Amino acid sequence: MADQDLVDVDPYDPGDGSLPVFRWKQAGRVNLATRRQLREMGLRPGGQEPVARIECRDGKRFAWLYRVDLAKPKFAMTLAKEAALDKAMAARQTCSGSCARRYFHCLPLKPLGTCLECFDGTPADPASYIAPPAKHLLAA
Repeated sequence: MADQDLVDVDPYDPGDGSLPVFRWKQAGRVNLATRRQLREMGLRPGGQEPVARIECRDGKRFAWLYRVDLAKPKFAMTLAKEAALDKAMAARQTCSGSCARRYFHCLPLKPLGTCLECFDGTPADPASYIAPPAKHLLAA
């Protein structure tokens, strides 16, 4: 298949130009919002199809626009979801080296696999991690 046979297909655009395209900062007064703007309002698209798109300043990137009046409230965070999220973040933030500290940021897994202190001895700022809980001496 030659390169000229490839076609960029937009799954939401019917192809007849019926979806309006707004330029940068032109859709502000309309009752439309991007996913990120809906999330900031505590909403989600709720299964509705995009009704328009807005192009960024460079003209190459765009975002779908959804009707705000058809948007639904975001799902509430449950204790089970919060516990699962904390467990996943703990796996990304805990050093697999000898210190076993949990940092406030995600550790780079690809090049190092550990924190810098365990990798090459660079001292870590004590304000950047949570010290592991102390072990009971009585349980030994």
